[in-house]
Parts: sequence; structure tokens; C-alpha cells
Amino acid sequence: MKELEKMLKGELYDPADALLVSLKMKAHRLCLEYNNTLEEDINKRNNILKELDIKLGKNVFLQGPIYFDYGRNISIGDNSYANFNFTILDTCRVTIGKNVFIGTGVSLVTPVHPLRYEDRNIYMSDKGYLTDKEYGKPITIEDNCWIASNVTIIGGVTIGAGSVIGAGSVVTRSIPKNSLAFGNPCRVIREITGKDKM
Repeated sequence: MKELEKMLKGELYDPADALLVSLKMKAHRLCLEYNNTLEEDINKRNNILKELDIKLGKNVFLQGPIYFDYGRNISIGDNSYANFNFTILDTCRVTIGKNVFIGTGVSLVTPVHPLRYEDRNIYMSDKGYLTDKEYGKPITIEDNCWIASNVTIIGGVTIGAGSVIGAGSVVTRSIPKNSLAFGNPCRVIREITGKDKM
């Protein structure tokens, strides 16, 4: 099995694999190009996102700067928006639904490293280059969510539809739909109901 397939399945993989390194370098170059493109140059920005191979819905706007590891493992639904400094480490799939608002400085991080340093440290591969052990877990943000500023969402988490994650939260476990949740670690405070209507 190829390292890319292992990575997407959440199995231990070699992040120094030549194909993965080339895909990552391409994505990093394209993110830099996106970040250096004026936001009014929508056509050029959209072409860069297409080259990143992100699955984009209609009317998606990424303010920039953006920082993606691969891009190709990301899908973003219609009418979704991300503000400044949006980071996605997409070693596994990252799925963002429709009408999702993402504040400044949000990080979605799918990679996981072993806890024991004996398993985590860099070593010489049987192919003769330095590498380490890594695996990942997918992230899903369902429709109609609001992820406030400086939130970090860890791999393996699903944010249920209609939920709001408060600023500065670190989300380490899944959040049910229609929940107001915040904190470090993030926890559900209460359900969002009709009483919250403006």
C-alpha cells in the first residue's frame, strides 16, 4: 500500500515519502501564492484553490492568509467563509459543511504523533533517509456552524450541525449538533434553542 493511501486511512505512514513531500511542497507554494494575491483578484485566487484540488462549493471565501499541508484532502461547502490565518493540516480528510463561518486564527489539525518518544523520534528509514512515525484522524464540521477566533480542532472530532465553538477553545472531542461549546478542553455549555433568536 502506498504511503498516501495509508495516510488517508489513518494508518502509520512515512511523511518523508517522496510523493507526499512533493504534494506538500506544491501545496505550500500555492498557499504562498494565494496569500500574495490581492483579494479583489478573485479569479486568480479561485484558480489557485482549484490547483490545490480543494473540493469547493459555491460562494466560498477564504480571506487569507491560508496554510494547508496538502489541500487535496479538504472539502468546503457552499457559502462558507474563513477569516485571516486559517490553517489546515490535512493528513486526513477535513470536511467543512455549508454556511460555516470560521474566525481568525483557526487551526484544524488532523496529524497525530505517538506519545512515547521512542516511537516518535526521527529515525533512519530502510530507504536511507530520516523520517518519523505519524498517523491522522479526520475532522468534520457539519453545516451551519460558527467556529470563533483562535479555535484549535484536533483530529477525530466532529462538530455537529448548527453548533457554535467559542473563541480560544481547544476541541479534543466531538460536539453534538446545536450546541454552544467553549473552553480548554472544549465542553458543551448548553443547547442552542429558539430562545437564542435575535
